[in-house]
Amino acid sequence: MKKLLAFILLALSFTNAQAQLTKEEKKLMEYIDANMPRAIELLKESVNVNSGTLNIEGVKKVGAIYRRELEKAGMQTEWVSMPDSIKRAGHLVASTPMAYQVNTNQANDANNNPKNSKKPKGKKLFLIGHLDTVFEPDMPANPFTMINDSTATGQGANDMKGGDVVMIIALQALQAQGLLKDAAITAYFTGDEEHAGYPREVSRGDFIERAKKAEVALAFEGANGLRSVATARRGASGWKLEVNAKTGHSSGVFTPYAGYGAIYEAARIVNSFREQLSQEKYLTFNPGLFIGGSDMQYDDAKSFGSTIGKTNIIAPSAVVIGDLRFLTDEQKNKARAVMSNIVNTNNLTGARAKITFQDGIPSMAPTEGNDRILNIISGVTVDMGLGITVAGDPGSRGAGDISYIAAYVDCIDGLGASGKGAHAVGETINLNELPFLIKRAALTMHRLTK
Repeated sequence: MKKLLAFILLALSFTNAQAQLTKEEKKLMEYIDANMPRAIELLKESVNVNSGTLNIEGVKKVGAIYRRELEKAGMQTEWVSMPDSIKRAGHLVASTPMAYQVNTNQANDANNNPKNSKKPKGKKLFLIGHLDTVFEPDMPANPFTMINDSTATGQGANDMKGGDVVMIIALQALQAQGLLKDAAITAYFTGDEEHAGYPREVSRGDFIERAKKAEVALAFEGANGLRSVATARRGASGWKLEVNAKTGHSSGVFTPYAGYGAIYEAARIVNSFREQLSQEKYLTFNPGLFIGGSDMQYDDAKSFGSTIGKTNIIAPSAVVIGDLRFLTDEQKNKARAVMSNIVNTNNLTGARAKITFQDGIPSMAPTEGNDRILNIISGVTVDMGLGITVAGDPGSRGAGDISYIAAYVDCIDGLGASGKGAHAVGETINLNELPFLIKRAALTMHRLTK
């Protein structure tokens, strides 16, 4: 009852605030309200397709569904294939006619505007979604299921098929009102956001190059309510600790002759990481795989390891694989230096260790440009009767595709659907908030491209 009352009050406030909207903006709102049943059907259709990152056919099937809907919005679509060596499905790209001219460099000037033709209105936008989920075919996952009249569950319902639907319906609303004709908007749906292919120069090369031709990037990862967006996101990188040590009978462990073995040394190092770095704001590091023993094998690509070990044998080898999350490159590099120093000093007797780092997704650091876009979005939500929009805590978000382009354009994330339990079997989407989030997205795009 309390949730229903809150929703009714929110709807009344929204209705009263519409006086702040222009005539064409009110029509956008009306279109979205009238098409919410179709939005739910689109969500259901895409959720019920398994599109785990490595399920190439499933990812392509979701791409085909979205391609159909984006073409209804008058957008030109294409599929960006990946080389077989990348082992990923590829990406879906949709462009307004004006953006297509910009993206294909059809007689563009130095500012990426088409020569001898009408220039785009407002900012050139780059919208970001993704087709894949974390749920591979052999993992447990729910089909689209209504839990109650305001909540649904399903694989990727929130992360991020719900966000994709927010973007698509907003674009269709803009098209229906004739507001995409002079707008340069590119929508890019990656097929491997949850587990990007290597090398990243290939899997994200086209994505980055197209984004560089835009001025503002808007990403539709999960929303944290109606009045918060992300002006910053942490980056993510990988690290691998490898330890080798003397082996022998366990009766000699701790002695100068036999030493401590690889597992003790690996444990010392990982615990030292925790002691020296765990209190730094926005910095986290997680050892996700820890194996050690006598006959050890591991597969980086599959994050899988196996070992043989006996209690009466001092383990000669150990491997720890983890991630490192950071807000700025400076923070990342400082943490790596501390970790390397720990690995290379005060080693336990009989052990030697090395650590290697693997760059992953860069960070989306806070900028003045991002704050300017936040102010525009806040103006939208005020006019909608939702109140001001604030910047969310970057520490609450993982890494995302938008970070690859944060160095080139102003960026905002968190414009997608709201819900709970992303990456979990019980992942949910809040259907009460969905129409307001679609309206926020449509109005934001409109005001940026006026």
